[in-house]
Amino acid sequence: METRELRYFVAVAEELHFGRAAQRLGLTQPPLSRAIHQLERRLGAVLLERTSRTVTLTEAGSVLLREARAALDAVEAAERRTRRAALAAAGHVGVVLAMKAGASGELLAKLLDAYAAEPDAVTVDLLLCGPAESERLLRDGRADVALLHRPFESTAGLDIEELGTEGQVVILPAGHPLTVRKQVRLAEVTELPGLPLPRWPGRDGTYPDGPGPQVRNPAQLLQLIALGRACCIAPEWARDQLLDGLAAVPVLDAPTITTVIAWPPHSRSRAVAGLVQAATRLWPPRFASGG
Repeated sequence: METRELRYFVAVAEELHFGRAAQRLGLTQPPLSRAIHQLERRLGAVLLERTSRTVTLTEAGSVLLREARAALDAVEAAERRTRRAALAAAGHVGVVLAMKAGASGELLAKLLDAYAAEPDAVTVDLLLCGPAESERLLRDGRADVALLHRPFESTAGLDIEELGTEGQVVILPAGHPLTVRKQVRLAEVTELPGLPLPRWPGRDGTYPDGPGPQVRNPAQLLQLIALGRACCIAPEWARDQLLDGLAAVPVLDAPTITTVIAWPPHSRSRAVAGLVQAATRLWPPRFASGG
């Protein structure tokens, strides 16, 4: 199969309408229909059920849609990484580090300072992301290396070094009755009246159902908490960055968070290797696993 055919099929499968798909691709409808028929004949499978009014995916079509998206994402990532490698070889580009916005500023500052002191250091460009975006940016080739947090982000298929494990806290408005406690349980947090947990957008930009407020960035969330409109559960490092009007209490039975530095397994970048080595040397002792 050619990438052109996969792009054609994905467009039709997503639009479920040949006319809209053709318009999206900048084609007329007849060559698009012929291309899909040829793809079906080559695969020996019906991918789309067509009537005079509807287009629906068959089971085989659903499988190809999933696989085609992954294949096209991989091709685009390969293109980005190849261009970046060529620029790096010519001395025109640094290393791109993706991490969640609001993550430990202490770690980041130490990491950047330590790496900058290396004799062959290059410029580090930061991509500060929303929840779960760092993984996507790393996988699609827009970042060279990322700080990820398990279990919320997957590291499957990536090379990683674990930097440390820590517990979680609940961030509440200052003065809330729970702030006088030394610790709370997860069930108490999820059932707090008037302080629902926030809802973050998914990869498709839509929000899950639920009572909590829709949020897009940590600053917006912290403002909502200070106003008494929400609470949130966050890694322990968040305690060091609380503003006035906020308080944090450890959550006894919340899952622990493991921070890793991750990079593509095929990377041969000296800059990435240097950044990884700096991170493993500088992880603060208070975040160390078991500490």
